[in-house]
Amino acid sequence: MIATRVAEWMLRTTARGGFPRARRFIWTRFYDLLATRWTDPRWCFMNYGWLPPGEGFRLPPEEEADRPFIGLYQQAIQGVELEGAQLLEVGSGRGGGAAWMARCAGVASVTGVDRSGRTVTLASRLHADQPGLAFRIGDAEALPFPDASFDGVVNIESSHCYGSMPRFTAEVFRVLRPGGWFAWADMRAPDMLPDLDRAFAEAGLVLEAENDLTAGVVRALEVTEARKQDVLNKLVLFPPLAREFAGMQGSLLEGALRRGQVVYLARRFRRPA
Repeated sequence: MIATRVAEWMLRTTARGGFPRARRFIWTRFYDLLATRWTDPRWCFMNYGWLPPGEGFRLPPEEEADRPFIGLYQQAIQGVELEGAQLLEVGSGRGGGAAWMARCAGVASVTGVDRSGRTVTLASRLHADQPGLAFRIGDAEALPFPDASFDGVVNIESSHCYGSMPRFTAEVFRVLRPGGWFAWADMRAPDMLPDLDRAFAEAGLVLEAENDLTAGVVRALEVTEARKQDVLNKLVLFPPLAREFAGMQGSLLEGALRRGQVVYLARRFRRPA
């Protein structure tokens, strides 16, 4: 199937670090297209989700439907100081995660930045009523902010689209205030981990915590299958490729996560004071 071959090519080129400019261009245009053709306000999240074992964290009833997607943000900020914090989300997409963090008690402000201009426009419209929240167009490898601008930076399931992890991690270090924290979560093939570790270390970021979220991500994919299928049934634009992108049951990525060929990791770092 052509869609599977395209998805496989994207995974392999990402693993090799090949064609960085082409990959960045393709991902940006893809998200531009999604923001134009798929504007359903019920879908403010674009991540695969994460569900911890057991009862999990508390949510108000109106947010319960998005529990799997909020889960990746909840684990990112759990245990960090949020009182008066100014936060940045890099790769904010449709803005669901940034808006949820802006609603957390004590947060002063959240800024979301994304390379897809049409996605930024959509996010700004979907969350126009949320105080303390703003979205800007920007490149993860050249963030449009002065040095030491934020107390915390969050990056969820976005960095696999970037051309250069070293440039991105250097930018995170630059915009963080001394003592600030950086929460990262994303997928990688195991043989990509040494280069990933090097990118974080060379930026000067100090690792404080690491968790393997793979099992919880697979659980989330199972739970959200029917909801995503309802969306895909309404799509007339490349439905087989959309299935691969969404991580549906039987897709290339879903299978790779189950077999351990791809791992989903969460890490938290600190910029030294």
